[in-house]
Amino acid sequence: MKNNQFAMMCLPFEQQCHELQTIHLLKASESSTLMPNQMWQTLLDRINCSCTSEPALKRWRQDVLATPELSLTDWLASNQPLNDEVFYLVGLQLLEFEPAIDFSITDPLAAMDRMQLLHHHFEQWTTADVIAAFYDLLNTHTKNGQTLLDALTAQGLLKWAHELPADQKPIFFNGKSLAVFDPHDFIYEVVYVETDVDTDFDDQADLVKVEIMRPAESNQGLKVPAVFTASPYNQGTNDEWGVKLTHNVNQALSHKEPGQASPAEPAFNNHPRHQPIKGSSKATETFSQTPAYTLNDYLAPRGFASVYCAGIGTRDSDGLQTCGSPEQVESMQAVVEWLHGDRTAFSDRTSGLAVKADWCNGNVAMTGRSYLGTLSTAVATTGVKGLKAIISEAAISSWYDYYRENGLIRAAGGFQGEDADTLAAECFSRTKRPGDYRRIEKINNRYLAQMNLAMDRQTGNYNDFWERRNYRRQIDQIKASVMMVHGLNDDNVKPSNVKALYDGLQKNAAHSRLILHQGKHIYINAFRSLDFTDMVNLWLSNQLWEIDNHADDLLPAVLVQDNAMPETWTAYQNWHEDHSAKFYLNAHQKLSEKEPLVTPTRDFTDYQWQTEIYQDWCAHPAHWKKALLGEQNRFSLSYQTAPLTDDYLLRGTPTVKLRAASDHDHGLLSVFLIDQGSAKRLTEDPVLLSRNGLSLGYHWKYDDLREFKLQNEPTPYKVISYGHINLQNPHDPAVTEPLYPNEFVDLTLPLQPVFHRLLKGHQLRLVICGTDYEMTLRGNEKINYQIMTENSALFLPDFEKLP
Repeated sequence: MKNNQFAMMCLPFEQQCHELQTIHLLKASESSTLMPNQMWQTLLDRINCSCTSEPALKRWRQDVLATPELSLTDWLASNQPLNDEVFYLVGLQLLEFEPAIDFSITDPLAAMDRMQLLHHHFEQWTTADVIAAFYDLLNTHTKNGQTLLDALTAQGLLKWAHELPADQKPIFFNGKSLAVFDPHDFIYEVVYVETDVDTDFDDQADLVKVEIMRPAESNQGLKVPAVFTASPYNQGTNDEWGVKLTHNVNQALSHKEPGQASPAEPAFNNHPRHQPIKGSSKATETFSQTPAYTLNDYLAPRGFASVYCAGIGTRDSDGLQTCGSPEQVESMQAVVEWLHGDRTAFSDRTSGLAVKADWCNGNVAMTGRSYLGTLSTAVATTGVKGLKAIISEAAISSWYDYYRENGLIRAAGGFQGEDADTLAAECFSRTKRPGDYRRIEKINNRYLAQMNLAMDRQTGNYNDFWERRNYRRQIDQIKASVMMVHGLNDDNVKPSNVKALYDGLQKNAAHSRLILHQGKHIYINAFRSLDFTDMVNLWLSNQLWEIDNHADDLLPAVLVQDNAMPETWTAYQNWHEDHSAKFYLNAHQKLSEKEPLVTPTRDFTDYQWQTEIYQDWCAHPAHWKKALLGEQNRFSLSYQTAPLTDDYLLRGTPTVKLRAASDHDHGLLSVFLIDQGSAKRLTEDPVLLSRNGLSLGYHWKYDDLREFKLQNEPTPYKVISYGHINLQNPHDPAVTEPLYPNEFVDLTLPLQPVFHRLLKGHQLRLVICGTDYEMTLRGNEKINYQIMTENSALFLPDFEKLP
């Protein structure tokens, strides 16, 4: 194990003592009246919340080793002075590490260094040293991926704090809110927020159902902040609809005429009638449970209200599903406005009795992954008041980049044939109320048909439909602090989405943080090697509870998980530096920084003449990719560098400039950038370490502890970036250009952004082909392509030799 903690604050001794007193581990006089060994034993006894009698404590001490030969009981009786080895041998056991498996009992300090666990060295331990070291130990992560204090809290250490009056909460320790709110007393309520949009064409402002889980203390005078997750999936999905509406991708790419346009999306009524307010009320509806994000569950007993809304076009709400449109964004913005006190919500759908969020302090954060993170980003671009922070995980910043690319229909990884209309149909959970669905069925079917035309699967071009779903246009309106989290191997919401948001935010006054992990389309709040939940707690305690904990100074600007070393996270100042390089497509399939000795043109075909192989590739695209990236073939071109003599860091957005021709009046190119070299790489998905291994609070919920590990067997290569382009859109995805058979066109293709360490002895490889069976249309046409290599090159924005 390797521990990476970025949210641990270094506080003055007086502050440490004050916080230990606040949680009843230290009494005011003890720092000056107890000797070091007495102080240590006192602190050890007090954290043993499961041992309520002296005999039980004695038994516990007897089972803990203080030296290789002596138990803690025997060592305390020996009256030896405390030293580093004794303190941290006991400390490792408290942190749940196992002797002989995780560390050697003869050298605990070496294990602390190897696992990157904070420890101190004192020549002669004083009482103050014991207190300071114990304070830091409480903030150190255990083997099971949470601070020792959080682990003890889950065992009941702070159970007494549940009974504290509301005005004595929350309690902060090391800048973070502690789990002192009793989950058994949480309030569960439902309200209906009124929006300013009418997406079901009934001339009435759409209402959206909002589910709230909040501490009982928020009814006792304590105003709490809210973490809001906007999830169109929250009220159920129509999975069978998605299957039926999946588009056929086994068809040929077609020629496009310049100026060819698609119909406009239907216009909605943005000035509907609002329901008259007939009085005020408390919430009258409740719920038992809702699909929840475990990060929100972690925050809930720490005093953050959890708020969920599926938005327009979902069960118990009005409207239609519009897949990321401004109207959908407005419906989620309305929830933030209500939490801030700027909008009306009702206790039910018809009574007209208004409900205020008078329990909320007006500070809101939005959380969630994928569609959820997408709507967090989108709402932030409205600049809405009250939205102080968003945690935007695996989020779309432009829907065109999710379903299209450079004039091509291009799938999200694993979802060939899905499109905006498919997703809208899947999320239209008003179907779950048959009577309601019957009333809206024809209107919804008509809208989906119009959406299908407006999103334009004929040309794949950027148009007004996608422009309305491009949130990058308003990045300068973001006032909230932004924490972006994204997988460098996410082929669903691809890294270009977060890179564009990150780049835009660098020109914005809003604070931003970026975390890049080696996963795909996943959450990272239960990783053992990273204190992500601690970082979120520190950050939101600052943003929402308004605690001056210097979170923006402490948390890294850019944090990246290493792709070659397990459990290694490195802080950087930005995504890329200025160490650019240009590689030529040289003769003999060489990728070289030297001026090229070129073969003037090289060609390949996109046709698979064996029908059974074509059908197999359509059914199993991984078979196609293995054939593409394996041995030399006739349906691609391949270039690679000489073996690297050092480790290199490649970061930023690689770009390929090509002069290319098709022997038809249409064509596409797919390009892959590959780390070529045999190595045991990280697993593609995190490995489950412990089912329900993370307790999120005392008698509360759990999360699964996970981590990336090295694969058991080496692999010969790894795709680290890729890109696709329609030869009729060489300069602009919105502009179709004429293409004539065998006419060369110059094009510039940005690939997916990377942050990748290339190891010594590996090679950088570039592969160029036509169809991508995983992501593009796959019509298997007899198209031949040519690349004029002397006018083609690979550009790397940052290619830096590592020391």
